[in-house]
Amino acid sequence: MKSPARFITLEGGEGAGKSTQAKKLAAALKRRGISSIGTREPGGSPGAEEIRNLIVHGEPGRWDTLTETLLIFAARADHVVRTIKPALAARKWVICDRFIDSTFAYQGAGRGLARETIRRMEAIVLDDFRPDLTLILDLPVETGLARASGRGQGAARFENFDVEFHERLRQAFLAIARRSRERCVVIDASANAEAVAEAIWKTVAKRFKL
Repeated sequence: MKSPARFITLEGGEGAGKSTQAKKLAAALKRRGISSIGTREPGGSPGAEEIRNLIVHGEPGRWDTLTETLLIFAARADHVVRTIKPALAARKWVICDRFIDSTFAYQGAGRGLARETIRRMEAIVLDDFRPDLTLILDLPVETGLARASGRGQGAARFENFDVEFHERLRQAFLAIARRSRERCVVIDASANAEAVAEAIWKTVAKRFKL
């Protein structure tokens, strides 16, 4: 019997290699006859991509934290309804670059919005909808920022926040992994891309008995 579709998220700070690893994971699944889609947050649906442009561009202080978080959840609501749940219903695995944990890290630990405020928004938008597996790509802040600045795509808004902000993000992601051990696995992202991809595949294969 064909295994059920799974929802996998990749999390981590700037320059952790999430988009690269999402593509490698999709390719590994395809080689084993498993259909998947890749998506991202904020974004992942036409409406959510429009909201993304408001969130990721401009000066760091463009939005106050509450407004920024409301925009993120508006994008997430559209993304889940129009992209993620339809794909899962069609028995396609979903590999998502960022999801709810990034909100707790960036807007919560990073920008100081109360965890309970984020949790209440989460309850409204997601109810009990959760990823089946979250891979947290971890590496030193300085390494990640250096990688991000070398991508040649122009600095995104969050890359322009100070180093202390990014260190808070890293510690927040690690704290999430400790609180949610049944869902989250920390992956050492400081290694080369192929080694990281191998570690991710071993984790996915073990979790879902592939």
